[in-house]
Amino acid sequence: MEPQELNTSDYLKGIVSNLPEKPGIYQYLNSEGTIIYVGKAKNLKRRVYSYFSKEHEPGKTRILVSKIVDIRYIVVNTEEDALLLENNLIKKYKPRYNVLLKDDKTYPSICVSNEYFPRVYKTRRVVRDGSTYYGPYSHLPSMYALLDLVKHLYPIRTCHLNLTPENIRAGKFKVCLEYHIKNCAGPCVGLMAHDEYLKNIAEVKEILKGNTQEISKALFNKMQELASELKFEEAHKIKEKYELIENYRAKSEVVSSILHNIDVFSIADDDKSAFINYLHITNGSINQAFTFEYKKRLNETTEELLSLGIIEMRERYKSLSKEIIVPFEMDIELNGVTFTVPQRGDKKKLLELSQMNVKQYKVDRLKQAEKLNPEQRSIRIMKKMQSDFHMKELPMHIECFDNSNIQGAYPVASCVVFKKAKPSKKDYRHFNIKTVEGPNDFASMEEIVYRRYKRLLDEEQPLPQLVIVDGGKGQLSSAQKIFTELNLTGRVTLIGIAKKLEEIFFPGDPYPLYLDKNSESLKVIQHLRDEAHRFGITFHRNKRSKGQTKSALDELKGIGEKTKTALLKEFKSVKRIQEASLEEVSAIVGEAKAKIIHDNLRK
Repeated sequence: MEPQELNTSDYLKGIVSNLPEKPGIYQYLNSEGTIIYVGKAKNLKRRVYSYFSKEHEPGKTRILVSKIVDIRYIVVNTEEDALLLENNLIKKYKPRYNVLLKDDKTYPSICVSNEYFPRVYKTRRVVRDGSTYYGPYSHLPSMYALLDLVKHLYPIRTCHLNLTPENIRAGKFKVCLEYHIKNCAGPCVGLMAHDEYLKNIAEVKEILKGNTQEISKALFNKMQELASELKFEEAHKIKEKYELIENYRAKSEVVSSILHNIDVFSIADDDKSAFINYLHITNGSINQAFTFEYKKRLNETTEELLSLGIIEMRERYKSLSKEIIVPFEMDIELNGVTFTVPQRGDKKKLLELSQMNVKQYKVDRLKQAEKLNPEQRSIRIMKKMQSDFHMKELPMHIECFDNSNIQGAYPVASCVVFKKAKPSKKDYRHFNIKTVEGPNDFASMEEIVYRRYKRLLDEEQPLPQLVIVDGGKGQLSSAQKIFTELNLTGRVTLIGIAKKLEEIFFPGDPYPLYLDKNSESLKVIQHLRDEAHRFGITFHRNKRSKGQTKSALDELKGIGEKTKTALLKEFKSVKRIQEASLEEVSAIVGEAKAKIIHDNLRK
């Protein structure tokens, strides 16, 4: 393939035109000679050519291309070699435009030391001195559970003494407290044979690899053998170890023990990051678990990011699994490795477990970020609402209407206002229904929507981006009629929410929108609807209470609250005031007010 026309210098054109059509790694350098991007390719010429053969959309890719002044490349034999080399070069050079693993933690590992009498201990420092390391463990309780199991199963030394055969024969050591409490068998003074100690260490290594089934089976057979020889005390000690390891297996096994030496990967992403979960399965148990984050740089695809993650984790954990479970088909080849996208069964359960972990990690990271920047959560929720309701603008200002009446008595309505997805209570409004007689929700909705937005338009106040009416198609049609009359259609998004099934209706659309019950958009809508209902009911209840406590005294001109209170305190009821003489009433409120009350109440 010869490039037709490249949007770059003759120097770069010459490099690209001479690139081999083989797998390899390419490196882009800027004017300062710094590597700013490292990439892999099945076909070097085709991949690099694609960067220069078209005009890129405004963004980081266009900026990257504008800064390239030189290209280097390395040809390799296979795609797998290219993946490994790319991963190593990114970690070495940390190029400006490559995704970087966000992993600043050093997780601990379990070390089986390379000594005459090896020790088993936790460490965060890996020293290549022949010692064997298992991990790292991102879930510390799992690591401590393993160390505790090893401690109870085998009398492994914990001291730092230099237990060479010469030192032991020379009698340089004495037993310590660990020996007396039976945690150690005393190899420091020759009380435990070297061969027996190494046999224990071999079993420890199998447990740390996750091969607990074989150890459990061997212990069971040994127990049966001792019991048949009538060595019941020894058999009982083996039984205790057998029960310990079986208990650990029962807690750690997640699927059938037939599934052995398998890697599982899943991914979840958003606009800025990708989160990848890795599980390693040994005999049906999770032996390794780790979730990490990549920061996106050039709008990388989900498949590209997952490929990077697979290579990174397999290298970090020294995995040699011949099967990798992934959530979707991938165009990646690793020597002797099968990629599986399970549809059912135990492998599907493992994938679902990995997906559950990665989603939870994503939510946790999101919550952490939102604690530092509360505004971030509101913007995210509003973006989701904008997408769900097909809006032109972010719903920074939302209003919701609700009617309240009981058999037509005291008809009122409420309008609640949310700004940046949160209640703005100072902007809440109550409405007394003025033009509608009887319980007519549709006409009431027309009145309050008209009054609300006619006033906003007349006063040139800002309009909301989203208006919600509490009710189905009828109430929505009433609101839409007013929107058309006031020329708001197209300027403000209008929706209705039906209580029964939480259906979202749009004007003119016979089919409702059903949002997931856990959708943040739906939760904001429900909060608005509930708040409008609460606010309206409170107003309605207050009006009703006042109406029910109204008396004949309220109709009398010149008689205020203090006078009414004084009279009712003395006479207890309007009827008794009516029956009282003019003199009795005058004694409480004076002659002038007493005459008004006496004359009018008698009528």
